[in-house]
Amino acid sequence: MTSAPPGIDVLIVGGGPAGLAAAIELRRLGVGRVVVVEREEQAGGIPRHAAHIGFGVRDMHRLFMGPQYAARYVRLAERSGVEVRTGTSVIDWHGATMLSTTSPAGLTAISATAVLLATGCRERPRAARRVPGDRPHGVFTTGSLQQFVYLHHQSVGRRAVVVGAEHVSFSAILTLAHGGASIVAMVTEHPRHQTYLPYKWLSATRFRVPILTAHRVTRVLGRRRVEAVEVTDLRSGAARQLACDTVVFTGDWIPDRELARRGGLVMDAATRAPRVDGALRTSARGVFAAGNLLHGAETADIAALSGRHAARAVRHFLDSGTWPEQAPVPVRCDAPLQWVSPSAVGPDGVTPPHGYFILRVSEFCARTDLVVSQGSRVLWRQRYRRLVPNLSFCAAATWLSQVDPHGEALSFRLVEPARS
Repeated sequence: MTSAPPGIDVLIVGGGPAGLAAAIELRRLGVGRVVVVEREEQAGGIPRHAAHIGFGVRDMHRLFMGPQYAARYVRLAERSGVEVRTGTSVIDWHGATMLSTTSPAGLTAISATAVLLATGCRERPRAARRVPGDRPHGVFTTGSLQQFVYLHHQSVGRRAVVVGAEHVSFSAILTLAHGGASIVAMVTEHPRHQTYLPYKWLSATRFRVPILTAHRVTRVLGRRRVEAVEVTDLRSGAARQLACDTVVFTGDWIPDRELARRGGLVMDAATRAPRVDGALRTSARGVFAAGNLLHGAETADIAALSGRHAARAVRHFLDSGTWPEQAPVPVRCDAPLQWVSPSAVGPDGVTPPHGYFILRVSEFCARTDLVVSQGSRVLWRQRYRRLVPNLSFCAAATWLSQVDPHGEALSFRLVEPARS
């Protein structure tokens, strides 16, 4: 194994929006040598093969198609003097901030003063969802579908069923239509779809796709190629078959956390990601995490802003060399809350990215109060008119100064509104 030349200030693992935005911000802040390693042959992340409009609103303040957005970040990184190594995978740790990588050039050990993990997230495939039946060709996730259609210009089928009804599910409709397939139906276990109406109109309504709510795909049928799926009505228990030759499993995101776990980082049970505080510091000195590694998929611009926030925290660490000796106060949440990010509050009370916490629920909730407490002390309370699964909502972080850094875990819970 060869060693990389010394003098690397920050090593960033992941060349998507979060990683590239962090690298560009670090160079803007005057950090000397910043290296990004990306396992794909091209940097840019998921937007590279998401050929639809809607990228860049919050971070670049203009609209891009996915590939244009990814290409712009790559160009900005190169112009900033960031060293981007594609086709390079990180395979193990050798200490807190030394990692081994593999590439066509062989094995290399890379040591840096700080490491930022920006490995993103991925959709849970059919096997992980435990959908029984045959094992034919024609089963995809949205990511594999987009690569087939947009990157390799291949046909994926003629009649498709989309499993899920969140943002990415409607993106899958556009990809299927671009590839020449008709969509038989969208299937969701929830009572309603979980996206914004304009996006639904541009995809499902435009292509006249029926949405089967309160239904679940319970079997995939077909020998060599998908021939049908069995769907079950969760209200009546009745099952029927939908003829199709393609099935796309969408959403149900899980963080790409294997490297973080191999590094022995403390993991948060709710997000299933590295536990981080408001400065996006992990449990290992000098190791930070950002973007969709920290939670289910947010939009690319939200991930990019998270990367910028992490870059400022990394710069502070490089300048001061300080790291909290005291463990952060963990965040806990009760159902129907699924997770809260960041998943801890550091002793210095640094405000999270965007100035707020991000949360998600597992079911539709109408007119409910979010209560943040530490022990018997209520730190903050906010009313929400409507909360939707698979759509994040925000909680202000103005109460952080009230947190006792030596106290018990913070509790986030939904309660019925108090009667006036």
